[in-house]
Amino acid sequence: MSQDILVAREDGIASVTLNRPRRRNAVSYDGWLELKRVFTELDRDPDVRVVVITGAGDEAFSAGADIKDFDRHRADSAQARTYADAFDGAMDALEQVSKPTICLIKGFCVGGGCELSTAADLRITADNARFGVPVAKLGILVGYREMRRLVNLVGPGSASYILMSARLIGPDEALRIGLVNRVLPLADVDEYVHDLAREMAALAPLSQSRHKRILRSVLRSPSLQGFTAEEEALPFTNFDSRDFQEGRRAFVERRPPNFEGR
Repeated sequence: MSQDILVAREDGIASVTLNRPRRRNAVSYDGWLELKRVFTELDRDPDVRVVVITGAGDEAFSAGADIKDFDRHRADSAQARTYADAFDGAMDALEQVSKPTICLIKGFCVGGGCELSTAADLRITADNARFGVPVAKLGILVGYREMRRLVNLVGPGSASYILMSARLIGPDEALRIGLVNRVLPLADVDEYVHDLAREMAALAPLSQSRHKRILRSVLRSPSLQGFTAEEEALPFTNFDSRDFQEGRRAFVERRPPNFEGR
């Protein structure tokens, strides 16, 4: 399993690579369990400031769930529930990482691979990418968590088109509907994401993690009603942090800040 999912750390950036290029980086049942462990570990690592997820090679980010698992792990509804626990566990763990997360997408980003990308904060794609969730061709359904993430990104109309047409769409269409944040030439996308991750790693960790919490609260309650006292106070908490003092001093002194996440 350690060879199917590779993790590297450098200068505050953790790179997670789905490493099954001969299978278009399809993720096995055990792979979903491993991804949950990896994302949970990276969330707890104080030296990691940004997480980048990608697939090995240029042909695919991920073709999604490995269909070879279906006979053993998704043959009926009881097995499908157990499989969903592993699948949702990986998705939830990525979504709950407190640091910025970026999917670097090349080639096919389909099914569970596309759904995995919706759990990240940003999706930067090469111009050779293809996106879709063609589960209707298999006669299966996406779950509620998957549906919520997709609808939050592209809206109900585009989500319906993606699911009910079962078609694959290109990167320009994905950008138009909000499924991805940026499209670049294949030759340029690695450098762009590396530079972006490096810039983000230098920013204030408390701002990054708390912005993610505020965003989740807004998505959960768009009316901004019913927040807890902690949620109400959250936008003001950074003013009591050492990082705010450092950021203010660095601005006055015209130097790069050295944030510590405290």
